[in-house]
Amino acid sequence: MSSTTGETKVVSLYQSQKKIYAKSVTGRFANWRVLMVFITQAIFYGLAWLPWHGRQAVLFDLTERKFYIFGWVFWPQDVLYLTFILIVSAYALFFVTAIAGRVFCGYACPQTVYTEVFMWIEKKFEGDRAARMKLDAAPMSAEKLWRKGGKHFFWVLIALWTGFTFVGYFTPIHTLAHEVVTGTTGMWETFWILFYAFATWGNAGFMREQVCKYMCPYARFQSVMFDRDTLIVTYDQERGEPRGGRKKSADAKALNLGSCVDCSLCVQVCPTGIDIRKGLQNECIGCSACIDVCDTVMDKMNYPRGLVRYSTENALEKHWDGAAVRQHLLRPRIIIYFVVLCVLVGGLIASLALRNPLKVDVIRDRQVLAREVDGRYIENVYKFNVMNTSERTHKFSVTVDGLPDIKIERGGKIVAEPASTAASILTVRVPIDTVKTGSHAIHFKVQSESDSAVNVNEKSVFLIPR
Repeated sequence: MSSTTGETKVVSLYQSQKKIYAKSVTGRFANWRVLMVFITQAIFYGLAWLPWHGRQAVLFDLTERKFYIFGWVFWPQDVLYLTFILIVSAYALFFVTAIAGRVFCGYACPQTVYTEVFMWIEKKFEGDRAARMKLDAAPMSAEKLWRKGGKHFFWVLIALWTGFTFVGYFTPIHTLAHEVVTGTTGMWETFWILFYAFATWGNAGFMREQVCKYMCPYARFQSVMFDRDTLIVTYDQERGEPRGGRKKSADAKALNLGSCVDCSLCVQVCPTGIDIRKGLQNECIGCSACIDVCDTVMDKMNYPRGLVRYSTENALEKHWDGAAVRQHLLRPRIIIYFVVLCVLVGGLIASLALRNPLKVDVIRDRQVLAREVDGRYIENVYKFNVMNTSERTHKFSVTVDGLPDIKIERGGKIVAEPASTAASILTVRVPIDTVKTGSHAIHFKVQSESDSAVNVNEKSVFLIPR
């Protein structure tokens, strides 16, 4: 609120939002989006139920502090792998963006995928764009109530199933299903199922394009990864302008008109409500719905397709054909990105393939002092923790060296069950007259009796008292 010369003026800090009624569209890119919906949701909903050696194939068991990903078992100590996977994923997204813009947003982003699902349900109950606008403008009636209610009923069902599946990756899904059926879910499980369901229902059902415009940071820094040879959804202004309506039989050249018939269908099908004819905008998610609908109009007018198409800024300005566009996609920047990405992926795969399933922690028991035994030996006691990250039982033998005639008196055999830890107390002896007093470095070797490649060497110290 401001005041000037006695007049009061109210300034709103918020922009009012006009509801977007996106028109449904068919075409090759629409088919790709539908295919991506099926693929991504088959993976998300199905992977949680996939068995693997008697357990869930993918499970992030927070209670047991174990992460299962197919044949790998990760522990909190393996957080470096998670960090590396996130780095590779982010770099892959940047690489794809440098080539084809926000293609991930348009086809595989969860926000886009669930919005597609919710809009399909909305169309089944309320009809396409014009019917939805008419229904919203109409007063409440029995028909409006059941259409709106039916839509939200299925929205909520999908949202709850999504929240249940999400939590099923952190609590074994068979156990979670039993708890849900019997009404015995824990407080946190219940909270996250309902929270994730509410987020899905709200984001895909109501907020939709506002998530892409205002909440997602990707739209804000995407321009850093774009250049003039990045594939984006473009409008061929040189061919389309001046735009204007005309009959199908009319001669566009005689009327001094371009190919654009100014039907505004490209705006009506846009999920974020932009006009692609105004050029590249950060609200564009690259879904290519405008391409499909424009191609349909071009077909009806007997004009060549491609008034709106995937192209690059340089291609439009220099009138490149498809071959030239593809040639410039393989520019030095992309090649460097690709090489770095291959190195990162190769390093991750090699690290996982060469990963030692055995982890050992050796601690000299400070509560038990070095002591003389039978007047002939000095004895030290050690606490051994063995972590077996493989999916089979291992029997480990422990040996020690570093001092003359040093030996393990007891505790030299340790059995570790699959994906579990085992503890043992080792007593180590050294003849009393062979070593001087003080602290001496020794080495333990833990070796699997069934697999010679599974072994670990750990350092420790042996104390000889005065």
